[in-house]
Order: sequence, then structure tokens, then C-alpha cells
Amino acid sequence: MTQGLRRTLGVFDAVVIGLGSMVGAGIFVALGPAAEAAGAGLLPALGAAAIVAYCNATASARLAALYPASGGTYVYGRERLGAFWGYLAGWAFVVGKTASCAAMALTAGAYLWPEQAHAVAVAAVVALTAVNYGGVQKSALLTRAIVALVLAVLAAVVVASLSSDAAGPGRLALDGEVTASGVLQAAGLLFFAFAGYARIATLGEEVRDPARTIPRAVPLALGIALAVYAAVAVSVLAVLGPQALAASPAPLTDAARAAGAAWLVPVVTVGAAVAALGSLLSLILGVSRTTLAMARDRHLPSGLAAVHPRFQVPHRAELAVGAVVAVVAATVDVRGAIGFSSFGVLVYYGIANASAWTLGPSRGRSNQVLAAIGLAGCGALAFALPPASVLAGLGVLAVGTVAYAVSRGRHTGT
Repeated sequence: MTQGLRRTLGVFDAVVIGLGSMVGAGIFVALGPAAEAAGAGLLPALGAAAIVAYCNATASARLAALYPASGGTYVYGRERLGAFWGYLAGWAFVVGKTASCAAMALTAGAYLWPEQAHAVAVAAVVALTAVNYGGVQKSALLTRAIVALVLAVLAAVVVASLSSDAAGPGRLALDGEVTASGVLQAAGLLFFAFAGYARIATLGEEVRDPARTIPRAVPLALGIALAVYAAVAVSVLAVLGPQALAASPAPLTDAARAAGAAWLVPVVTVGAAVAALGSLLSLILGVSRTTLAMARDRHLPSGLAAVHPRFQVPHRAELAVGAVVAVVAATVDVRGAIGFSSFGVLVYYGIANASAWTLGPSRGRSNQVLAAIGLAGCGALAFALPPASVLAGLGVLAVGTVAYAVSRGRHTGT
């Protein structure tokens, strides 16, 4: 029965799942930090982030067809590049997505109760960790409902902003203050908003004719998400301008106020909170499962591989992830969390592109070119991020590398 359900998904279903992973809370919060970096170059930065995301998703789709096992690039890197690179991808995913969890929690706090954003964030993490501990997961129906709500809210903001007298087309024009480094840094931050797109690439066992369905669904979902993001970015930028947008912790509600649509503020607040909490729920779920897989391979403490006898969930991994996310959400700001998350996830997809490149031209010269572009793009965006994010990311990767060497030496010695 389960197998039959998995084989019933077509292109439309795959696109909806991809949109559910992409069109979420990221767009509610990432525009501010990106505008701070790029100014009026926000739209070119969005395009650059989308190009890298497309290359990454294409590489992941090809690899998923060859290695239809859970674990994503943790598996691909191990099989194509060696055990260390698989481990590094898994480590980068865990730390990057842990920061994503904190950013989602802080997004909910910024919209629901800005003055107590950290307290709201910690409460949200505790509550959703408890939900996951009990084995409750989002259904496909709930995912579609969240996507529909978020799209409706974003559409309302776009219409209200562009139809208001406050909208000024001149705020969209590039000026002399736009720099290439600023656009690249903004693209790296906006990459956070695309996080989750490669969910489509993991559907090999769930769709009809995956060899045709997945390659068609990936550009469709990315194209729709890019169109939505571009419309939102244009409308918010036109109303607020680069400077006000850069200073805003909750840009969509500020855009609604500036457009004279005060009635829309509570709607946006609810939409942002639902999107953030929905993303947080699935992120905690995903990070805990990757933690479980790495613990089983002895790359993390083996005690984290325990599965609860009643709820059938990796309860220790979930509690550990929840505790770390709560600490991060209580101590960092959302912009720092976005930068650090983007660095970790870009490293993860850089390894995915390197793995796809090793497949060689026999599986398509254009695909190998896309893998090369994706690898270069991931590197460029990662190291264009704010210096604090880069240094923190490199430090965490160094810690992971040392832990791997110690673990390998211990196992070799025994």
C-alpha cells in the first residue's frame, strides 16, 4: 500500500512538494539582510541565488536517481568522493540546518512579538520538539494548506504595495552604490530563502517515471518560486526603498504599513508565523534524522541513534537538536543565523555538485557543466557572506574535521 502511494505522484505533486519546501518563511525575513548587503542590487542577487539553486537541484536529482537511499549528499559524497566528504556534507547539513531552525524560530518571534522575539523563538522550539517527539509529522494536506496560505499572503502584500501611492519605481533602479561583492553577499543570504528545493530530488521512490518527472518538476518549482520571490522583492523594495528595507526586521509588515494597508498587518503576521513554524517543524524533523544516520555510522555519539520503543522516533537526537536550537535561538540574531545557515548549506551543496561532476560527460555534457557552475557558485556565494558567518562556518567545519580524525583514529586502533 505504501509503495503504491509513493508511485502515484506526478509532476504536479512534485512541484507542489518543491514549492512547499521553498515558498516558506525565508522570504519573510531574508530580504532585509540581503538589501543591507546589495542595496538596489537586490533583484540581480535574487537571480544569482536562483541560478546556483537550479544547478544544485539538478545535481541532487541526478545523484538521487543513482543512490535512492536516505541521507542525501551524506550518501552521495561518501559514494563518489570518499568517506570524509560524505561525513563533511552531513556535518555541514546538521550545523547549517540547525542555524536554519533558529532563524525560523526567530522569524516567528520577529513577526509575532518583536520585543520578545528570542523568548517566542525558544518557546516555539520547545513546543515543536515536543510535537516531533510524539511522532506527529506534517501531512501532505497540511503542507498544501500552508503553501496556499503563504502564497495568498504574499499575493496580498504584492497587490497592496504596488497599487499604493507609496510605491516608487525609482527605488528599483541600480545606482553607483551597488557593488559586485554586495550582490554576491546578498545572493548568499537569499540562498537561505531557496533552502529545501532539493526535496524534489529525493522523490525517486515516490513518483511515476522519476527519470522524466523529477527533471521536469525541478525547473518548474524553481521558476514559480523565483517569480513569487521576485514579485515580493519588487513590491517591498518599491514601497520601502533599499535603506528602510535593510533596517526592517519584519519587512512585509512594514511594507503593508507603508502602503497604507494597516488591515493587512495581522494577516501578514499570521502568515509569517504559520510559515515559520511549519518550516521549523519539518527542519527539526530532518536534522534529527540526519543526526540519527550519522550516529549510526559512529560519526556522532552512538547514544543519539536510539529509537523510542513506543513513539518510534529518534528521541535522543530530537531532544539534542531541540536543545541546541533553543540555545542558538536565545543567543543570536536572525541575520547572523541566516548567514551561518547559508554557509553550511552552501558547503553541503558544493559537495553535491562535486559528486555529480564525477559522473562524467557520459551522463550528459550539459549536466557536468551545470555541476561545475554549481560548485563554483556555491564557493563564491559561501565566501561572499559576511565575514563573521564565514569565520564561524569555517570554525565549525574545522571542529567537525578534528572530530572525524579522532573518531577514525579510535576505530582504526580498535
